[in-house]
Amino acid sequence: MRIGYLRVSTEEQKPDRQIDALTPICDQLHIEKVSAVAKHRPVYEKLTNSLQSGDIFVIWDLDRAFRSAKDALNELDRLRNRGIEIQIASIHIDTSTPHGMLIYTFISGLAEFERRLLSERTKQGLAAARKRGQRLGPPPKLSNEQISHANRQISTKTATIAQMAAYYGVHPSTIMRSIKRLEERV
Repeated sequence: MRIGYLRVSTEEQKPDRQIDALTPICDQLHIEKVSAVAKHRPVYEKLTNSLQSGDIFVIWDLDRAFRSAKDALNELDRLRNRGIEIQIASIHIDTSTPHGMLIYTFISGLAEFERRLLSERTKQGLAAARKRGQRLGPPPKLSNEQISHANRQISTKTATIAQMAAYYGVHPSTIMRSIKRLEERV
């Protein structure tokens, strides 16, 4: 059987492109919504453990199933020892052939290289943004006025941290972190 594995990193991402590509060539599809670096990928683990000798494990792209070149090669060895081959549908790679094995090995290294370059560029971009004074991350939950108000209420013992958190609809730790950040700026 040809068993397809599809993965997207977040609930917001859609696996439609992978579904459209793998449906015509697979007998079954298994979809997982979890980051590739998650410690546990239950769908992947259950699926790979249930594969039988003669099955073909089909993925759209290498990074949909494997975390690194080492992971891709180790998993290939583990599956091949059980009589299972891997097919990468997007580039028509089949590990049952010598050419397919060579390209699979090469592509594994390239995928890891690409991931590391992306990580490096992201870190450089974030550092450059910080250097220019840009605020990174989600917008603050409280305005400076709200933080000042909460700080006055708490310091004059008119209200507790928990009361101010409830008033503004945030967690008490958000109130304390916000007050600390405001005081550090002054």
